[in-house]
Amino acid sequence: MKARDIMTTEVVSVHPDMPIQQVAQLLLERGISAAPVVDEKGDLLGIVSEGDLIGRDEQERLARRDWWLALLAGKQPFDEKFQARLQGENRKVREVMSAPVVTVTEETEINDIARLLAVHSIKRVPVVRENRVVGIVSRADLVRAMLAPELAATAKQEQTVHRGFLGKLLGHHKSQDQSVRPPASRDGDIPKAGESTLTAADFQRLVEDFQNSEVHHREETRRDAARARQERVKELIDAHIFDEGWRDILHHAREAAAHGEKEFLLLRFPSQLCSDGGRAINVGEPNWPATLRGEAAEIYLRWERDLKPRGFHLSARVLEFPGGMPGDIGLYLTWPS
Repeated sequence: MKARDIMTTEVVSVHPDMPIQQVAQLLLERGISAAPVVDEKGDLLGIVSEGDLIGRDEQERLARRDWWLALLAGKQPFDEKFQARLQGENRKVREVMSAPVVTVTEETEINDIARLLAVHSIKRVPVVRENRVVGIVSRADLVRAMLAPELAATAKQEQTVHRGFLGKLLGHHKSQDQSVRPPASRDGDIPKAGESTLTAADFQRLVEDFQNSEVHHREETRRDAARARQERVKELIDAHIFDEGWRDILHHAREAAAHGEKEFLLLRFPSQLCSDGGRAINVGEPNWPATLRGEAAEIYLRWERDLKPRGFHLSARVLEFPGGMPGDIGLYLTWPS
């Protein structure tokens, strides 16, 4: 089974400039514990949960969730005891939301989703399609899926049929989708030296043919590179770092240090994987981690939890500028010398 088989599709989202009191009221009325944060275009920016609103004390949150949310939503009067703690009641969502966010796609297997929830100690993951939220998978959704084995069997059969059809479709597409090559120079049209028909216009035409071929070839190369970057972005959006992969990465980083290196390239990825196309990283904005998506976001969250407390640093920089725009970006693990 995959995310699309079990996800909740009626997703309640909020805007980054929404006051947190309104968010509290929304969570309280809908009986939910979190909501994705999206911009005007619907692109995912982060996620805001009751924990972001009322603090991270797990016992207090579980015991007094409704009371806290009612208080923040203005449905309960403030008293002196909690005034100090709620001095930031006029804050906006962007000030408290969690970012970057661990996400999955509709094709992510549910066993991988379960592992992600466990690895990152989270209760839910947004399901994205081209960075637009199309669903949410929560622990409850996974439990319901595990309690419905007949549904899992049906989904598996559908998956087999789908893959068979997709394989045929891709095979047909591959046979049909041949690269268009530039038109060959019309050498047969070139008059032989000494012929009375030879004119300067013939030479001009040959130059124009060559220039047109070069333009066509460069444009085709550019389109091929753009398609390759888009495929790489799609691949990285649904790539996930589990414990064995993380240990392998750290092993290679350790080898780099043993050879005298002071940094290690954790991941190289197209700038399009960032929600802003790499702009924040390029200009050095402090909130650049919030723009990371997919595998880059998961690596950042792993570093923040496991390595940052141990003195390791993480940096990002643009590695190339094709056409004057940010191209590939490198995510580096560094250690002070």
